[in-house]
Amino acid sequence: MNALNELAPFWDAFHAAIDALGIRADTWLHEVGPCQYEINLLHGDPVAVADQAFLFKTAAREIALQHGLNAVFMAKPLAGEAGSSMHLHQSVVDAEGRNIFSQADGAESEAFLHYIGGLQAFTPDLTLIYAPTVNSYRRYVAGSQAPINVEWGRDNRTAGLRVPVSPPAARRVENRLAGADANPYLAMAATLAAGLEGLRTRCLPGEPVQDNGYDLPRGLPRTFFTAHEQMAQSAHAPRLLGERFVRAYLAVKALEHESFLNEISAWERRFLLPQV
Repeated sequence: MNALNELAPFWDAFHAAIDALGIRADTWLHEVGPCQYEINLLHGDPVAVADQAFLFKTAAREIALQHGLNAVFMAKPLAGEAGSSMHLHQSVVDAEGRNIFSQADGAESEAFLHYIGGLQAFTPDLTLIYAPTVNSYRRYVAGSQAPINVEWGRDNRTAGLRVPVSPPAARRVENRLAGADANPYLAMAATLAAGLEGLRTRCLPGEPVQDNGYDLPRGLPRTFFTAHEQMAQSAHAPRLLGERFVRAYLAVKALEHESFLNEISAWERRFLLPQV
């Protein structure tokens, strides 16, 4: 009950900042990691919500520095602790504002299943968007509430794609792949592109996971390098996101990875120095 009070001066200033910026958020709670918090931004147009996510992260960093703190958005800032995500809840509405994922009687629509099918079919090739750094892949650990595959399930947090319990008007699918380090504009574009391609091609999803999704095979790249290779070799990524963008994105990420490879890590000094 007192977890938020420990940083009351920071939270008061941060609340004032996001109110001034017009950022619409509701839930604020302490998560499972040390000094880890979850804040939910309210739903809306994807570009507008991405704008708010960008401003939110910028404001958090600036206000934290003013209070002698660091607001950290790494996917896995602390070894052995829970990682930080950016879960993306998505619905599609028609011109009249009706949720196309629900039928008139409130049941799931075919469009809903096709959308999930698209996420399952095309998301693995776009993993580098959701997990853009070498640190991102440390988050994908079985049993950690972070996904290891793109299985889907109804209110099942062990699957990469979760369908929350909701009334028909709010029926949605939650993409749990993106880390807190992901670019919100790119992550939202990628998940919408995959889902909409599923609608266009009438993809069908697999059977929903009833039990533990971590018991199923890993369906995502395990490292930055494999994710980079998978996107580079993908026939889908250039079609979904644009060939020029994919080529430029891969080039930038290759430079970042080369920079990482030129660093000598603490692990190497700790384990290799006395052994080899």
